[in-house]
Amino acid sequence: MTADSQSAKEFLESYDPGDYPAVALTVDLVVFAVTDGALSVAMVRRGGHPFKDALALPGGFVGPEESAEQAAVRELAEETGLDLGSLPVHVEQLATYTSPERDPRMRVVSVAHLALLATDGKVLPGIAAGSDAAAAAWYPVHHILRSSDLAFDHHKILQDGLERLAGKMEYSTVAARLLPNEFTLTQLRTVYDAVWDTTLPAGNFTRKMMPHLTDTGRKSRVATGGAPAALFAATDRHIHPPLAKPATSPGR
Repeated sequence: MTADSQSAKEFLESYDPGDYPAVALTVDLVVFAVTDGALSVAMVRRGGHPFKDALALPGGFVGPEESAEQAAVRELAEETGLDLGSLPVHVEQLATYTSPERDPRMRVVSVAHLALLATDGKVLPGIAAGSDAAAAAWYPVHHILRSSDLAFDHHKILQDGLERLAGKMEYSTVAARLLPNEFTLTQLRTVYDAVWDTTLPAGNFTRKMMPHLTDTGRKSRVATGGAPAALFAATDRHIHPPLAKPATSPGR
């Protein structure tokens, strides 16, 4: 053993983590899906204190042998029954929340994740309460942000998740992550309307988006007897100039 490695060993043997304040690590998940022209988020109703009976984002403590990503997958499955390993989903880290007052129990740092679930625009994935959640359900995002008090700092986390998604939709095709691999322009525009809480003109939207989509050469199946629409797939090309979100929303 060299002198340097011996010195490091001695340092670690004498190092006392108790000299520093304890900090717990948690994860929270903002899980979005679009159906019937509305943006929904998966939420739970807390079964215990603190914030008993309040609405909250699914999440929980990171285990000693887990990464934040592993804990996010586990906690979502335990609290809502949603299995990210078996669903068509895009997941990315959203932000880290470190305010000393965000949890009344102790100092808790949370790594929030944004998850976009692909749907056919008609049916939301099934969701059911488990673990320490008293209930779990899908809720309309814009209504929740305007009218509900959420546990901890989850109102801010949800708002940040919406702003992240809405902002990225201006310059990328991330909105397609909320749709099947092949989709119509109407389906894609419906996602924009749902996330931005607005109604975009169809003609201008089509002109802006067409250069950033690939025509699959296939048509959609129409049960109502109408003309089938062309099916497209998203590219990874940036939208330039960006498709600007309307400055003010007329509401719907």
